[in-house]
Amino acid sequence: MESISLSSKFAEFDELWSPRIVAFSNGQHVKLAKVKGEFVWHHHDRQDELFFVVRGRLRIELHDRVLELGAGELAVVPAGVDHRPTAAEETWLMLLEPADTLNTGNVRDERTVDHPEWI
Repeated sequence: MESISLSSKFAEFDELWSPRIVAFSNGQHVKLAKVKGEFVWHHHDRQDELFFVVRGRLRIELHDRVLELGAGELAVVPAGVDHRPTAAEETWLMLLEPADTLNTGNVRDERTVDHPEWI
């Protein structure tokens, strides 16, 4: 058991849309990601996905509405719901999701990370 400095962990990487694992709890990975631009439309068949904005602003586009999140805010996208995260500026996220969750959900493309790196 140890404390984790989010700012120190974010300083360890620059790649966008490439989540890093920083902790494991009750079958869930705690991941950090830097994002900018548009991600792919996708959903997760069996997993909810929690987005917590550490820095910046995140838009989570849904087919019927858009969620706008600022620093210190979070949203949970339920399993099976199509969504597309976007960020106009570099945004830092903390994600909480089951360990077997693939970042691109039901879609495979060049941004798919099969085995996120532990930092």
